[in-house]
Amino acid sequence: MGVPAAKVESQPRVSTRVKVRAKAQLTLPEEIRSALHISEGDEVEFSLHEDGTVTVRGFVSVPTDQAWFFTPEWLAGEHEAASEIAADRGTVHESADDMFAYLDGLGAADT
Repeated sequence: MGVPAAKVESQPRVSTRVKVRAKAQLTLPEEIRSALHISEGDEVEFSLHEDGTVTVRGFVSVPTDQAWFFTPEWLAGEHEAASEIAADRGTVHESADDMFAYLDGLGAADT
């Protein structure tokens, strides 16, 4: 019977220490904040796993009046638009008036 393979621990890309201050506060180094994509006012989630590992994830708060932008439907539309732009498909207009006239013409063609 074979011997179970030892769990290979991957080496961290960054390792740093900070001191816990009064009220259990600590300051995350800039490199860690950058990796978590967080800044002042954002949230951080800590998850404790059965094996004792702690996972840290950053959460960027989204104001409720902007939450519509992060719905799956809206993000799918953003992705589609980015793909169209990357493929150089679309129409460029010199002004908002030109754009609306073009769109009005499309609507008239549908009737």
